[in-house]
Amino acid sequence: MQDIGSLSKDEKLAAFKLSVVQYVVAGVMIVLLSGLWRLQILGGKDYRALAEQNRIRKVPILAPRGKLLDREGRLIVDNYPSVSCFLVREQGHDYTQDLPLIARGLHMTVDQLNAILKHYRTAPSFQPIPLKQDITPDEVEFLEAHKDEFPELETVDEERRLYPRDGFAAHLIGYVGEVSEDMLNDPKYAYYDPGDVVGRSGLEQSYDQILRGVDGSRDVIVDSHGREVGKLGTEPATPGKSLTLTIDLDIQRAAEIALGARNGAMIAMDPHTGEVLALVSRPTFDPNEFSVRIHRDEWNKLITDPDHPLLDKAIQAQLAPGSTFKVIMATAGLQEGVAQDMKVHCSGGVSFYGHYQKCWVPHGHGEVDITKAIYQSCDVFFYTLAVKLGIERIAYWAHKLGLGSKTGIDLPGEVAGTMPSEEWKMKTFHEKWYPGEVTSVGIGQGAVTATPVQMMRAIAGITSGGALVRPHVVFPDEVPPDYRQAMLDSYPGSGDSELKLDPENWQIITDSMARVLNPEGTDPSAHLEGIDFAGKTGSAQTMSNTLASKMGHEVKDNAWFVGVSPRRNPDIVVCILVEAGEHGRFAGRLAAQVIEAFVNKQRRLDNNLQVTKKSPPVEVGAIWSAPKPGAAPGTMRASEIRGGHFFLDPAKLDPVVALAAMPPGQTAGGGR
Repeated sequence: MQDIGSLSKDEKLAAFKLSVVQYVVAGVMIVLLSGLWRLQILGGKDYRALAEQNRIRKVPILAPRGKLLDREGRLIVDNYPSVSCFLVREQGHDYTQDLPLIARGLHMTVDQLNAILKHYRTAPSFQPIPLKQDITPDEVEFLEAHKDEFPELETVDEERRLYPRDGFAAHLIGYVGEVSEDMLNDPKYAYYDPGDVVGRSGLEQSYDQILRGVDGSRDVIVDSHGREVGKLGTEPATPGKSLTLTIDLDIQRAAEIALGARNGAMIAMDPHTGEVLALVSRPTFDPNEFSVRIHRDEWNKLITDPDHPLLDKAIQAQLAPGSTFKVIMATAGLQEGVAQDMKVHCSGGVSFYGHYQKCWVPHGHGEVDITKAIYQSCDVFFYTLAVKLGIERIAYWAHKLGLGSKTGIDLPGEVAGTMPSEEWKMKTFHEKWYPGEVTSVGIGQGAVTATPVQMMRAIAGITSGGALVRPHVVFPDEVPPDYRQAMLDSYPGSGDSELKLDPENWQIITDSMARVLNPEGTDPSAHLEGIDFAGKTGSAQTMSNTLASKMGHEVKDNAWFVGVSPRRNPDIVVCILVEAGEHGRFAGRLAAQVIEAFVNKQRRLDNNLQVTKKSPPVEVGAIWSAPKPGAAPGTMRASEIRGGHFFLDPAKLDPVVALAAMPPGQTAGGGR
């Protein structure tokens, strides 16, 4: 009986265990079935998309940037074909062990590759990483030969910027470069990704959204090892829009030749429209060095150079305008009814408020009226006029003529300069204005600072009867209206305005400026026979005489000149600044070369068929690179294209440019 009871108990235990196992199995089946239902029913669409992505790889097709053409359709900035190497990280392949061989094949170091990978560590895994741009033919062959070993490497064809050589128009054009982390944090660059190439200065920056285009892509089928086994559809890239500039290559080249290697700036404009015809800044730089990736040593050299080669001095050099400011003083004095009958005896200096102020001519100018004061640049007269007007009336007219505010030119980085006043001094230094400070303002010194573009616009407005225009480098109809409005908002300035100068005052000023270039004026060496040419010289101290004497060596003044042709309602205005140029008459000779080139070209066009504002584009025929011996003129060597070394073919420019390289006849003459 005991054995039978014991057996019954064992049977019951076995049945219980069997039930537990059955429940466990059933639970596992339920979990598996629910998981399968979740994967195939609920998430089926998503997982199918992921599987498709593992099978299909998107290869980017980079959009070429739009070209830059001059006002007659001649090519200034082009593109050249290039190949770049990218790393694709979504293959599941451990590429870190391949880095030493990849580095050797791309002529890089492992440290350089690791630095690039570290830079893109936060980028999405699906985004290709640019390892090396503009790779050489032997590097392309290396990648082709090792396709199976390095499926994570991809080559991408692109077009890269090709700029004129020797820094021709470099500050005007600007350069492109990889978007920085700081820029990516700016809402303006919200649609850019790390590695994108964007405009970093000049026109390349201000019109980047127009020039850059829209990238495309091609879909390729890859196997489990990431190797390409087939091709699917292609979404072509949309090239960037080419832009026609207001720049005239003939005038630009004349300005480049005239300024030469001198430090400074020159800018020329059509005063009727505000169209900038030429813009030069020295020293210059080679924007081709930025097209790929500038070397750290070259970058450090540029940013530590005391002459500031990256500074566009035409719109960013804030310096005392010297005696060119006397034209603004004369305008203020005549419009206020103070200068018409004013006569001053200049014996070489004058005392005001207990301080003796010297004239630039030690023996003096004798009896001086407003006309003689302009063409002989008499300091004593303008000291006296400044005292009579006072700082507030001077500041009023200077502000009306655009000093102390940006012009609104469509280039990045323009500065406003300084026009002092009582309010300005109190706000800046928390001090009151002293009457004795006004005399230095009267000759364009003291706290007065201006840029060449400001002085150009102010003198253009005065000689145009009071009509001031906003300078611009791209024709307004080249961009959509909404983009144009965005540009106006992004680059605020004094814009267009009308002063309505008294006709008699206008005639006095412009006739006096014309006499500056006559034998009795301060710059007869810049006289152009048969050309109605008027201007004003200026010399501006860079430091006080006391400080210069303490330094124990000569410090040369900056030389300024602003000129127009003809003297009233001019067709061209030119402003030039030569740092340490000493005398304005030296700058005047350089400006005369540009005026002469412009007038001679206009005369030739008037006698022939006028060139339209925008002719059909001239492609590669407008650029020229020194060919191999025996090669046809105009051919371009691949090595020179890759290095960005080409310059504008003189044969494609106007013949009068050759005259611009020759200084006009020079005669004896002095002045500021």
